[in-house]
Amino acid sequence: MMGKQGMVREIAVLTIDPAQAAGFEAAVALARPHFEAAKGFVSFALTRSIEHPERYRLEVGWENVEAHMVDFRQSFGFQEWRALASPFFEAPPSVEHVVQVI
Repeated sequence: MMGKQGMVREIAVLTIDPAQAAGFEAAVALARPHFEAAKGFVSFALTRSIEHPERYRLEVGWENVEAHMVDFRQSFGFQEWRALASPFFEAPPSVEHVVQVI
C-alpha cells in the first residue's frame, strides 16, 4: 500500500558515453525485470536527454522510499542491475526521491 503522498519516484541521473548508448540501453532492458520483480515496485522508465545525449534519467516508481533503499538495494536484483549498468557509468549516478505534489 502506498503512503499518503502516493507513489515515490526514484530519479537517477546517469552519465553515459553517447558512443555506448546502444549497449547501455540493452543492459537496462535486461535489468528491467529485476526492478519489476522487486517488492514495492510500481513503474519503470528510462529517458535520454535530447540536448545532452550523454545524460539519461532512470525513473522508477516505488510504493515508498524503503521499497527502494532497503528492499531493492539489499536484493540480488540490485546486484544484477549494477553488474549490467555500472560498466557504462562515466560518473557516479545522482539519485533522489520525489513525490508528486500537484
